[in-house]
Amino acid sequence: MRKAKIERSTKETQITLSLDLGGGAVKVDTGIGFFDHMLTALFFYAGFGADLTARGDLHVDAHHTVEDVGIVAGLALREALADKAGIRRFADCRVPMDEALAEVALDISGRPFLRFNADMPQETIGGYESCLTVEFMRAFAVAAGLTLHIAAPYGDNAHHMTEAMFKAVGLALKKACKVTGGGIVSTKGVL
Repeated sequence: MRKAKIERSTKETQITLSLDLGGGAVKVDTGIGFFDHMLTALFFYAGFGADLTARGDLHVDAHHTVEDVGIVAGLALREALADKAGIRRFADCRVPMDEALAEVALDISGRPFLRFNADMPQETIGGYESCLTVEFMRAFAVAAGLTLHIAAPYGDNAHHMTEAMFKAVGLALKKACKVTGGGIVSTKGVL
């Protein structure tokens, strides 16, 4: 089926995500405009259908919402991939956006790890704090069981750098989640 529906409620956030790795419409509403734009790009370039609604304590700040959306997105990906039979598993991607470049390499390994290297030249992007991108990516990688390496080696505009990173993650996921065989891509026989 390669689909999942995750609902998560805490005292800080209420999040629902329906994810379809086979594609479909993308609808995102977190209450954080720039973050909606980034998530829409990630799902679109991954080729995933997604319907995401998040309500969080934005009167405090966006941190809890962004991090918890990462957790829910990761859990949904993990559930949709099930035993990961036949997937390509490894992928990488480089995405330029004007003066900025993003590089992503990932492994759907079951061993969560994030390496994030991006020095943001601006602290905020339309009210979204640039430092929240690493929080989202860490929560996503841990919940999904991804080994995820992300770098933006250069760029002058934090919007361009961030958007290139989200697009690159999406494109790498599209490749890594693609079913290319029938077995588990591991010498251990399990991921």
